[in-house]
Amino acid sequence: MRIVYIDIDSLRPDHLGCYGYHRQTSPNIDAVAARSTRFDNCYTSDAPCLPSRTALWSGRFGLQTGVVGHGGTAAQPFVEGASRDFRDTFAETSWMTALRKAGYTTASVSPFAERHGAWHWCAGFNEMYNTGKYGGEIADDITPIVLEWLRRNGNRDNWFLHVNYWDPHTPYRTPLDFGNPFADDPPPDWPTEEIRAQLWDGYGPHSTQEPWGWGSEEPEIPLPRMPRQIDSMEAVKRWFDGYDTGIRYVDGHIGRVLNALADLNVLDETIVVIGADHGENQGELNVWGDHMTGDHWTCRVPLLISYPGITDKPQIDTALHYHFDWAATLIDLVGGTVPENWNGTSFAPAFRERREQGRDSLVCSQAAWTCSRAVRFAQYMCLFVYHDGYKALDPVMLFDLENDPHEQVNLAGEHPELVNEAAKRLVEWHQQQAQTGYHAVDPMLTVLREGGPFHIRGMLPLYVERLRATGRAGDAGALLARHRGT
Repeated sequence: MRIVYIDIDSLRPDHLGCYGYHRQTSPNIDAVAARSTRFDNCYTSDAPCLPSRTALWSGRFGLQTGVVGHGGTAAQPFVEGASRDFRDTFAETSWMTALRKAGYTTASVSPFAERHGAWHWCAGFNEMYNTGKYGGEIADDITPIVLEWLRRNGNRDNWFLHVNYWDPHTPYRTPLDFGNPFADDPPPDWPTEEIRAQLWDGYGPHSTQEPWGWGSEEPEIPLPRMPRQIDSMEAVKRWFDGYDTGIRYVDGHIGRVLNALADLNVLDETIVVIGADHGENQGELNVWGDHMTGDHWTCRVPLLISYPGITDKPQIDTALHYHFDWAATLIDLVGGTVPENWNGTSFAPAFRERREQGRDSLVCSQAAWTCSRAVRFAQYMCLFVYHDGYKALDPVMLFDLENDPHEQVNLAGEHPELVNEAAKRLVEWHQQQAQTGYHAVDPMLTVLREGGPFHIRGMLPLYVERLRATGRAGDAGALLARHRGT
């Protein structure tokens, strides 16, 4: 069997047609969905990019690997010390190593390892093609290498090809000659002007007044698809158009990859998987075009699995899954053995029988922009925030995702019994990890002790100045009061 995994950075599911989006962002992805199982509640265990892909490729939580951030000690795997064998744990038990032991040749077309200095992530690949622009690639930089690899290898059997596209990630840089496919389409119903105005009075990096970051960034190149501020509903539409255009642009390139497989007469014999490293907040918690929290929108990822002979008719799976559960399932389905140190759990029997088998709850972590752990259970997500990343985040937040999908109403005070249930599940998870892990340190505590999340270190004085200069002196005072001494 052949396997293509299309990994689209910063892609939130609800902006795909197959997940119910009203805009035509994804005709080729939707065609894959028509012969796939669509997973509606798949979450990354650790967000964002570096922790997420480390967790997926290792099959382990960041608490087990040591990688939970984008810089500092917690951006590197734990040192294995005297127990390290001739090859380290990543080399011995990675996802790709397990597939190679099952007889697969593994290859990747991606700049990810170089972008994040994530050389541990390379473990187990036979071939790696670094496109060399540190994540600044557009799909035109990726697809030619993919097509050439398929020309040389596509007719062989038993290969896994990872294809990594970046276009939905800010800055929105789809070539201008691609146009705006959504110029005449209304944006999503959320946010309304009333909500946008409320968000305008807020603060934090990548908030409505500072959607590019901290408010003082100047781009190296013009970025006409991105307004400098979300100061009107016209700006809201322009922002969404930029994000959606990036998705549509990638979708066209996915069509080229699928056509190449069809031309080789192997598409019907190829497992096609479409996923993402994390989602993207687009106004939720006053985060625009970034992945800064441990919430539903940052941690939920799309997952479509087209598996010949199993998913010939489309199906929707609503069970709770971690992203590395499907990695374990893939190993199982192709006859491999899931490594014993994995936190990922195979649901291969249920997948073959086209029934749901998920988890009772999930724990999602974020430590690159904020420090938080969230518990996803029933219809709720409860966030426990240890560092707010200089944003207006409450220490505990409970959201009813069924009735409040955009996380506008914090129910923590109204439903302490649900907060207690989430806290209980978090403690149980932490106890289990402590009992089964090999290292005595929680890397999120390391992040906190090294000065907080990497992306906000050293920014408080400058941001306080900006808040005062833009009429938000009260917010500046609140930040300083919460972070006195940092």
